Amino acid sequence: MVNQVLFYEKAKPVTKDRHRDWFVETGHDYSFARTTNSVPLMAIEFLSAGHEYAIVFAGAEEDAVVPVAILGIEDKQNLYVTGEGSWKSNYIPAFVRRYPFIFAMDDEGKTFTLCIDEGFAGCNQEGHGRPLFDDGGKRTEYLDGVLKFLQEYQVQHQRTQAFIKRLKDLKLLEPMQANVALKSGEKHSLAGFQVVSREKLSNLSADVVHDLFKSGALELTYAHLQSLGNFGTTVDRLAGHRSA
Repeated sequence: MVNQVLFYEKAKPVTKDRHRDWFVETGHDYSFARTTNSVPLMAIEFLSAGHEYAIVFAGAEEDAVVPVAILGIEDKQNLYVTGEGSWKSNYIPAFVRRYPFIFAMDDEGKTFTLCIDEGFAGCNQEGHGRPLFDDGGKRTEYLDGVLKFLQEYQVQHQRTQAFIKRLKDLKLLEPMQANVALKSGEKHSLAGFQVVSREKLSNLSADVVHDLFKSGALELTYAHLQSLGNFGTTVDRLAGHRSA
């Protein structure tokens, strides 16, 4: 359902020699995400994202599991990106907001290198947007901010993995399939993801529930369950897309 390196086609390490005169213009055109029907979420985003997106867990039980926000019902369909390229919702997932930047990790997983997708339409040398380096070749405040954002993203990624491990250890996840029927009679099926079982959650012991509450995991779990109601909103978007 989801790929952790979505969008990126020409990711290269950011260096003073290569990108000294580069500018980046973001926050206006999200066309790069137009063919993505889900994106990864960090656990810290559940409360904000859960108001607008259905949050599910992509991946089988025996594989790596990643929480994602559902953006479309069909393959390569993002119902949140308009024809003009704007993002039509109040909350934009951090995975999208970090683009065109990304951390590349070495084989040992100990060293992270800041990279930029040089194929991003917002990259330019004409002065549009924010500069990466100043006249002296030092990182600009903007680039320092990008680094801090990605460092925090990495920290939240680790916390998210710990949350997922807890769900898996408690065997709370179960496969789910969303079947969609439009008023026109058109039918769709979205599969390949998991959700928390309400039945298994309700059968946990009081001690385990208390532990989940203290760690914040219980709040995240209920935010996920509550967000599933947004499948209806996504279907409405699809119906609107069909009639446009």
